[in-house]
Amino acid sequence: MLELGEWLNLAIRWLHLTAGIAWIGSSFYFVWLDNHLKPPAQGGASGELWSVHGGGFYHNQKYQVAPPQMPAELHWFKWEAYFTWISGFSLLVVIYYFGAQSFLIDPAKAALTPAQAIGTGLASLASGWIFYDLLCRSPLGRHNRIVGVLWFLFLLAAAILLDHLLNARAAYIHVGAMMGTVMAANVFFIIIPNQRKVVADLVAGRQPDPALGAAGKRRSLHNNYMTLPVLFIMISHHYPMTYGAERPWLVLALVGLTGVAVRHIFNLRHRAANLRLAIVTAVVLAYVTVAYVSIEKEARAGTSVAGANVTGADIQPILTTRCASCHSARPANPAFSSPPLGIVLDDYDDARAYAERIKRTAVDSESMPLGNATGMTSEERVRLGAWIDGGMPK
Repeated sequence: MLELGEWLNLAIRWLHLTAGIAWIGSSFYFVWLDNHLKPPAQGGASGELWSVHGGGFYHNQKYQVAPPQMPAELHWFKWEAYFTWISGFSLLVVIYYFGAQSFLIDPAKAALTPAQAIGTGLASLASGWIFYDLLCRSPLGRHNRIVGVLWFLFLLAAAILLDHLLNARAAYIHVGAMMGTVMAANVFFIIIPNQRKVVADLVAGRQPDPALGAAGKRRSLHNNYMTLPVLFIMISHHYPMTYGAERPWLVLALVGLTGVAVRHIFNLRHRAANLRLAIVTAVVLAYVTVAYVSIEKEARAGTSVAGANVTGADIQPILTTRCASCHSARPANPAFSSPPLGIVLDDYDDARAYAERIKRTAVDSESMPLGNATGMTSEERVRLGAWIDGGMPK
């Protein structure tokens, strides 16, 4: 019977996915809507749009500052953002902080205690918001391109530092959590409070300050461009060739920039603007990312001893001492009550069945064992690769 912790993990992850879809969907929709508004035929709105969906017609109107009269009912888009962050942070705690020894710490990089590693992760989230918020409040904050460049450079520096301190996969997740924290904090500290001030002014009969809406729109636009990089990081643990690269922070930067370029293509398309430069940029970034990972993989393969006479008897001790503590029918690692992903590596037949995955994660990307907690050596990885390339003789 699965432990309560695994069901809790599933429930929180499901909530995170559901809330994230709702938040991202509304974000994408409102950016699309904003870029498709036309001057109104009549009235005091700054823009309007007619659309059809689900058999009905919709008429949207936007007021740049506020409508002349406060409506009786007003929907606030906030809970999607709040629940996405709450569930995401809860996952971070349940998986990476409760399982810090396995999922957070890499003893080959830094001799951190679980408390120190957790403190590093939490400090990254706080420092990310402080830097970004101060940047936005500075005179540079009105220039979206400058903010974007400086924020990217800060995240790149954070990714390099975290990769030197934590497990590479944990470093990725924390960069994503930094962006997710900024996105949710934008909603909680800036966008919603500014909207409340506008509403309060309307109710009191005062003229709302247009700077409040402008600041909220800038933060919302920043959130829009961070969305795809955050989504990539959410699924990156399925693709160890990214965080398992020699310079995982470089792969993260390239993929993140590709996501920004793709999002920019959609935003330009909504405005019927020229897409050629944005498309070329996205394609070049994607190509450079794949080329870099491939070249690095080939360089690693060049150091292997493929063709050497390595048999199942030679690799069995590696499986037993380096892999089976987690990937066993009954894991010895207290972080797991069952083998991760259902992968069991107790004997030769098990290893043969998962040979391709072993090659990808333990040999090519060196992302397994997690944090190299069992101390697999480079020579052992080479032997595993040679055995697989040699046809896996028993």
